[in-house]
Amino acid sequence: MNTSALFPVQHPKRLAILIALAAMLSLALAMGIGRFAFTPLFPLMLRDGMLRSDAGAWLAASNYLGYLIGALCASQVRLPPAKLLTLSLICIVIVTAAIGLTSSEWIWLILRFLAGLCSAWALIATSAWGLGWMANLARPSLAGLIYAGVGLGIVAAGIFCLWAAATMPARMMWIVLACLAALLALLPLIVSFYFPLPPVANSVAAPVNAAQVSASASTSASGVTGLIVCYGMFGFGYILPATYLPAQARQLLDDPQIFGWAWPVFGMAAAASTLIVAGMLGKCNRLHVWATSHALMAVGVILPCIWLPMTSIVLAALFVGGNFMVITMLGMQEARARAAANPTAVLARMTASFAFGQLLGPVVVALMNTFAADHASALRYALQLATACLVASAIYLWCKAESAQGY
Repeated sequence: MNTSALFPVQHPKRLAILIALAAMLSLALAMGIGRFAFTPLFPLMLRDGMLRSDAGAWLAASNYLGYLIGALCASQVRLPPAKLLTLSLICIVIVTAAIGLTSSEWIWLILRFLAGLCSAWALIATSAWGLGWMANLARPSLAGLIYAGVGLGIVAAGIFCLWAAATMPARMMWIVLACLAALLALLPLIVSFYFPLPPVANSVAAPVNAAQVSASASTSASGVTGLIVCYGMFGFGYILPATYLPAQARQLLDDPQIFGWAWPVFGMAAAASTLIVAGMLGKCNRLHVWATSHALMAVGVILPCIWLPMTSIVLAALFVGGNFMVITMLGMQEARARAAANPTAVLARMTASFAFGQLLGPVVVALMNTFAADHASALRYALQLATACLVASAIYLWCKAESAQGY
């Protein structure tokens, strides 16, 4: 399709904003609703007797497994990013609605698996499509707008659950969320249809400086492999506080209103952080910022191990929530820059690494339960291990940035 005829290249800024908004809505749907809406809906499903309390862990594990499988097989799906994006968004809308149309926990396990699988596809496809266009149109700072979509989706799902909890059952909330997801899907589906990823030869991007070229041009397996390992450590470090901080907070302050707002506030922090960091990247080294984000997340992970008043829990949530989408954005940008000729494959490997680290988190806690004095001690040991992984990866990324001579 001749995209230049539909939207002349004399207006690259308008086109870049349009595509960034479409990609933002794609991630809001895929991650904020398709993947993370289960977090605020889970207690409401328990309230309504839709499922047993122990089923929540199995549903979460099924979603994590689907995310991992989706990431591993994404590069094997012979579809261009725009079409993979379309397929994944349509499937997420259907799967979200289907949860409200059945009462079988076994079917929910399958549906949450499919939601995780399609969320991984959507993240990979949206990143390849959106970042590819931003590179072609010389608007890399708009990546912050794209990845703010995840936080905005979390905010939308959380506020909807707060508003609807008193007026409708959880089953109906899943169906209404699916309708909201369908509305969010309209713009990305239309824009990705009319503006599939252009070939590099048609790029209208302005030249970049020599330092950027030298740092981004590396496509060696070792260079990309190091980034992939660091991204997996991020997944391991992120999932432990994301899973267990709410439980720790409940032990200190059992106020439902506070917990009701915790999820939207977490999403707001995630959305704001990507916008702020994206605006700084023109002046800062991307790998340096990525390393700093790992170090800050490490602070959030270790805080509850050494200091456990409510203030510590809040600070930990800010350190973790304020960095997880920044790291996602930076990791995807850096990986794509190093493999611009085939971005889907390397982005799939990055996402699979994160998914593996995420899946490993609860497994490590379970293993440590076998020799620790109690569950609290096992969790503390796991958090300490996660902190060490984040610090080690931060040091690696910082050294990598230094070896690139000021990238």
